[in-house]
Amino acid sequence: MPTRRSVLAGSTVAATGALLAAAAPAQARPAGKPKPTVVLVHGAFADASGWNDVAARLIHDGHPVIAPANPLRGVSSDSAYLASVLATLSGPIVLAAHSYGGIVITNAAAGNPNVKALVYVAAFMPDEGETLLGLQTKFPGSRLNEEALDFRPHGGGLVDGYIKKEFFRDVFAGDVPRRTAELMQAGQRPADTRTLGEPSGAPAWKTIPSYYLVARKDQVLPAAAQRFMAERAGAKSVEVTASHVAMISQPEAAADLIRRAAR
Repeated sequence: MPTRRSVLAGSTVAATGALLAAAAPAQARPAGKPKPTVVLVHGAFADASGWNDVAARLIHDGHPVIAPANPLRGVSSDSAYLASVLATLSGPIVLAAHSYGGIVITNAAAGNPNVKALVYVAAFMPDEGETLLGLQTKFPGSRLNEEALDFRPHGGGLVDGYIKKEFFRDVFAGDVPRRTAELMQAGQRPADTRTLGEPSGAPAWKTIPSYYLVARKDQVLPAAAQRFMAERAGAKSVEVTASHVAMISQPEAAADLIRRAAR
């Protein structure tokens, strides 16, 4: 389970992951080709610290790791930003995403020959023209509704969405310690509500091998929706009994699936 310290240290892990991996002892790396760079993409109501315990495992394995900030301003703009980050990386890349980050990697990876695998952790995996709201409500079970959200205008007719404090743990992170969930709620990054209805583009998973970690107890994106998307894409999938933040509550399962993709 993540500690208070690990949650607060997310930005440090994200910023220094690649450097730590590069500085790892030579004997920790097998001879031959370098390991793929793993890019970890967070979703809405979260930041890169959610990947801390997964990143630590992958860095220990000798992977270069980067967990960039997802702007959470819109599907096309966030995807373009991530694509620009990927363009700075050489060699093979494994892209892993959580939640809303899934729609971002689905678009950002398109046309990049260095991206060798896509890993979705309780993440949206849309086909062309699909939206977040459409996939979230395709099957019953999501508790992330208007009652659970705070909507805060911030000028120019734009509105950000936050999960209310009284709903955050039960809806978003039901299987992490209460104090950890409180820190996550306090530091959550909002999403521009326009992302809910913005259609996705041509999906990279149609040409890039994909993997999926299904969270059976997810109260945000129902497990039925996750299974539907994974099966449709022909993804290699595994299931865990976890809340929406499966990479936090079960980091070894998430890291293991990324390792499989990297091999």
